[in-house]
Amino acid sequence: MYEKGGGVTAVVPVRAGSRRLKNKNVAPFAGTNLLLNKIEQLKKVPEVERVVVTSDSDMMLAMAAGAGALTHKRAPEFCDETTKSFGEVVRHIAESVEGQHILWATCTSPLVSPAVYRQAIETYWGALYDGYDSLVSFERIKRYLWDDNGPVNYELGLKHVPSQQLPDLYIVTDGILLAPREKMIEWSYFHGRHPYRFLVDKRTAVDIDDGLDLAVARAWLDMDESVSHIGPSQEGGNGYRLVP
Repeated sequence: MYEKGGGVTAVVPVRAGSRRLKNKNVAPFAGTNLLLNKIEQLKKVPEVERVVVTSDSDMMLAMAAGAGALTHKRAPEFCDETTKSFGEVVRHIAESVEGQHILWATCTSPLVSPAVYRQAIETYWGALYDGYDSLVSFERIKRYLWDDNGPVNYELGLKHVPSQQLPDLYIVTDGILLAPREKMIEWSYFHGRHPYRFLVDKRTAVDIDDGLDLAVARAWLDMDESVSHIGPSQEGGNGYRLVP
């Protein structure tokens, strides 16, 4: 059993290369850039004992150190999927930092506020006690989906239903991933097979992968947060939580 408050290390993974958006991790955002924005958000979370930026980029590591984060220099092979698998990279990073628990916090999810991080960590302690092995942020969707064989979650013709009646599906947002460090090493992954599903709204779920995503994230900055409100916080028996 893990103790509440057992030492949370926030890990911010960045690398020099980006295929779809050049210098994505340091793209201008909110009067600063994505990396520094994330460091400042995490520094405002009292439950986070240390913020560690892991990268192969000396420029980004120097930037992180200047902002008060700890740094971990990754060898080039741990920043390239052609030389190391994703699981090997996660395990390497988990082995290289201190702390009993790791909060994997990507800077490309720039709208996860300190308040949401705090709520997620508090929920995580209870989730571990209840038998979950980790916590992952999800966005719940109700969309008509197809794969190569046809409709996935609905039927054509007379059995068609309004989108509100579609079964719930969930997108991993990559904004918040919490797990015991020793388990990340064991799994070679940042969450287990029985994670608590921590639901976030559209604003919080924004993830930047290309230029359009960045424009959308910047647009959200100018909107009132109530635009994405999905109702009061509530929990069900399946390990779900809605975040206003």
